Amino acid sequence: MKDKNVLVIGMGRSGKAAVYALIGAGAVVAVQDSKEGALDKEFSDYLDAHGAAKYLGTVPDDMSVFDVLVLSPGVPPQLEFIQTARNSGAEVIGELELAYRLGKGKYVAITGTNGKTTTTTLVGEIYKESGRKTHVVGNIGVAVISKAVSSDEDTWLVTETSSFQLETIQKFRPEVSAILNLTPDHMDRHKTMGNYGRAKAAIFKNQTEDQFCVLNYDDDLCFALAAEEDCKATVVPFSRVENLVFGAFVKDDKIVIRKQDGELIEICGTDELLIPGSHNLENALAAAAIAYFGGIEPAVIAKVLRTFAGVEHRIEACGEVNGVRFVNDSKGTNPDAAIKAIEAMKENILLIAGGYDKGSTYDTFIEAFGGRVKKLILLGKTAPKIKAAAEEAGFTDIIMASDMEDCVAKAYEAAVPGDVVLLSPACASWDMYDNFEQRGEHFKSCVQRLAKN
Repeated sequence: MKDKNVLVIGMGRSGKAAVYALIGAGAVVAVQDSKEGALDKEFSDYLDAHGAAKYLGTVPDDMSVFDVLVLSPGVPPQLEFIQTARNSGAEVIGELELAYRLGKGKYVAITGTNGKTTTTTLVGEIYKESGRKTHVVGNIGVAVISKAVSSDEDTWLVTETSSFQLETIQKFRPEVSAILNLTPDHMDRHKTMGNYGRAKAAIFKNQTEDQFCVLNYDDDLCFALAAEEDCKATVVPFSRVENLVFGAFVKDDKIVIRKQDGELIEICGTDELLIPGSHNLENALAAAAIAYFGGIEPAVIAKVLRTFAGVEHRIEACGEVNGVRFVNDSKGTNPDAAIKAIEAMKENILLIAGGYDKGSTYDTFIEAFGGRVKKLILLGKTAPKIKAAAEEAGFTDIIMASDMEDCVAKAYEAAVPGDVVLLSPACASWDMYDNFEQRGEHFKSCVQRLAKN
C-alpha cells in the first residue's frame, strides 16, 4: 500500500482502524463518509496532521485518482461513485481483505445468519485455553486490522465475518471456515437468497483441500453451498439430529466427533452446556468441529464447553423484579434469531420486538409464538408491519410503545410472577440506536431503574 492513493469509505470502527493501518503502511489516504459530522475532533486532527483529504457529506469529484477503495461493511459496493472508481481501474476491497494483506497470522473465519457471535466467542475461548496466541475480531466489535498488523505467524485471528465483509474479499483465505446456517436476512441489500448465499460462500472460495470448511448438515440451503459454490476445502458437517459418518454430532446425549477414519471422539455431554436452547447446541457442535479440525485437543474443547456461559446481548439474563425475569436478546436482529430466543424460554413470554426494517417478513416469527407469547410489545419503524402480520395470524394481544422505557414499563405492568420479559427485536437497531449493543444496554438500564423503584 506504500504511496498508493487510498480512499477509505465509512468512518465507523473498522474504517478508522483501516485509516491508522494505511497511514502506518505509507499510503496516501483520503476518507469519505455520507455524514458531515462523522468525525470526532481527535480523529479529524489526526487526519489533518497526516494530510488526509476529507469528503464528509459529499464524494470526490475525480474518482480516477484512487488506486484502492477500502469499504466499511455497511457501505454497499454498488454505490455509483464506487462503481465509477472501479471502472477507472481502482481496486475495491474491505477492511477484512486489507487486514489479510497487511498483517500476519492464521485465520479462523465464522459466518452464518445467526449464532456467529456466540460461536466466534466460544471458539476464541477454546483457542486461548489451548495456549495459542489468539485475538477474537471482526463483526464481533474489534476491527480485524487493529490486531492483524501486530500479529505474527503464530497468532490466530478468530474472526466473525458478515456477508457485507465477505462481499469485498479477494485473497482472504482462512485455515478453517464455517457457515452456521442460512435464513433470510439483509434482503434490503442482497435482494435474493441466492445473492445472500453466494456472499456467505465467499468465506471458503480461496481455501484449498488441506484446509477445512465446517457446515450445518441440518440446514439444506447452508450445506448445499459447498457443491453450488465449488468448495475445495475438506467439508466437515455438524448435525444436531443426524448420526454422521464424518463430522460433529450428538450421540447418546453427548457431543462427539467422528474422524475420517471412523474413530469416534467424545467431547462432553449435551446436559453439561451452560448456554440454553437447541440453537446453542448447534453453536457448540460447530465450535467443537472448528476447534478439533483446527488442531485443538478434545480435553481442551470439553473444558471450555462445560464452562462457557454465553455472550452479552444474546439470551442474557439481566435481572428479576418481583418474580418477573428479564432477558436481553438485543442480538436477535432478524426473525430467525428471535424465534430461537423464544424457543429457549421456559416461561410465558412478554416479547419486546421491532426496529429497523431490513426487508424481512414476520409470518414464521408470529407462528413461533405457539401460545407462549402472552403479549407483544412493539417499537420502532417496523412496529406497524409486525402488528399487521400478527393480527393477520390471529394474534391481537399487542401493545404499541414509544421507546424502550415505555416497552419495559408496559411489559412489567402486564406481567405476573413467573413470566419473562424478553427483548428479542427480530429487527436491526439502526432506526433508534447506533447498534444492537447500545439497544441492549438501554434495555438493561431500564430494567435496573425499574428494580430500584
